[in-house]
Amino acid sequence: MYQTKAYAAESATSLLESASIPRRDPTDKDVQIEILFCGVCHSDLHQVRDEWKSVMPTVYPVVPGHEIVGRVTSVGSSVTKLKPGDLAAVGCMVDADCTCAECQADRENLCPSGVFTYNSPDKHGTAPVTYGGYSNSIVVDEHFALRVPENLDLAGTAPLLCAGITTYSPIKRYGVGPGMKVGIVGLGGLGHMGVKFAHALGAHTVVFTTSPGKKEDALRLGADEVIISRNEDEMQKHAGSFNFILDTVSAPHDINALLGMLATDGNLTLVGASEQPMEVSGFSLLFGRRSLSGSIIGGIAQTQEMLDFCGEKNITADVEVIPIQKVNEAYERLLKSDVKYRFCIDMESLKTA
Repeated sequence: MYQTKAYAAESATSLLESASIPRRDPTDKDVQIEILFCGVCHSDLHQVRDEWKSVMPTVYPVVPGHEIVGRVTSVGSSVTKLKPGDLAAVGCMVDADCTCAECQADRENLCPSGVFTYNSPDKHGTAPVTYGGYSNSIVVDEHFALRVPENLDLAGTAPLLCAGITTYSPIKRYGVGPGMKVGIVGLGGLGHMGVKFAHALGAHTVVFTTSPGKKEDALRLGADEVIISRNEDEMQKHAGSFNFILDTVSAPHDINALLGMLATDGNLTLVGASEQPMEVSGFSLLFGRRSLSGSIIGGIAQTQEMLDFCGEKNITADVEVIPIQKVNEAYERLLKSDVKYRFCIDMESLKTA
């Protein structure tokens, strides 16, 4: 093992501060990556503050970060996917059993033995749990390391490893493309990526928002239309016309009103889950044979497909780059939705933290 610098929280009420953490020495199948940028996801805040303790209690110290972009510094003797000097990325997973039906179907994200990039039991025994990307370096099995297109801005690429694949996966699953009318509910960290992907795939893209002030930005990002969801006349005008709707909102809201916007056999997919149950009327689904589903990130092959697509279309997240010394301030701003549209940490700043 070796020690590397990181930013960690020691308790649910602690600020993130400079710390030293262990990493395993690379095995013959491992890739060691110097982390250049790490995105800040809202789930980082939830886990640092132990707000998901009923489902995923936080083990302290916690080092967040699962939107990692960096440069390969060394590889094991069996590694063929990457070489020293290559740009590489790590997303929300660092291990799975790779033998179950889900893994065999390239759905490692659904593996019952999957290991998240941080706050999961570390199967290598380096530490009690895995430590994430708010650190100088990371070591992962080559299967979970991804290639980064050379043409992409690295800071804007980091959030693709969570916000990007979270929205890309269901959009691809439901065949979004030309001739389809697609709705994106919410224009935040997830929603702005949904707009970019739906637009790039050739769909007629419509943003649902409660904020009239977001209309101009939605159109800039690629939306063809914007619906103010509190305006009943606007909602009624589009009722029953959408083939697919991606709902990125994590606060409680009216699911039935959105289901009513779907055309026959239309689907509404949730990627922003409210912690509070939301009522769904059976009639909202029965009429029109509509469906309601959920989605969580994507498998490794699909994540690589997404990165390659972004390279081809020159798609990255809209980011505000910050030094790691401002990450606690960024968390407070996240609570106020005060960012367009993702924070990304320049990890060079950790060297002076």
